Amino acid sequence: MEVEEYMKLDSQLCFPLYAASRKIVGSYTPYLRPLGITYTQYIMFLVLWEEETVTVGELCSKLHLDTGTVTPMLKKTESEGLIKRTRSKDDERVVVVTLTGKGRDLYDKAKDIPAKIGGCISIGKDEATALYKTLYKILGS
Repeated sequence: MEVEEYMKLDSQLCFPLYAASRKIVGSYTPYLRPLGITYTQYIMFLVLWEEETVTVGELCSKLHLDTGTVTPMLKKTESEGLIKRTRSKDDERVVVVTLTGKGRDLYDKAKDIPAKIGGCISIGKDEATALYKTLYKILGS
């Protein structure tokens, strides 16, 4: 079968993004497993450690995830006592996520992870900065 160049795997921008993402996310596993959290929970905690309280909508927006992905994660994390979910007093339709003391304590166990992951990626600081800017440009479009 004759395949057009643009239809080959190596011609797809999406593939190296996907494969690199999987590789980097996978490199977090040895550091997150002892904490009992997944990568998706980790990025949720990054938001909560910074803000302590957010709505589910804000969390979904910051993580670029839908509520169908976030809600089961929140239920599991809440059952482990790491977060608390409540209805907003101003609007019952809005669910507010708050970090618990146990969730705050997780910060001390996780704060060295970024430095450990940085050592796993073989690109320089300038390349990493350029890549970061490019990826956020793509996310913003």
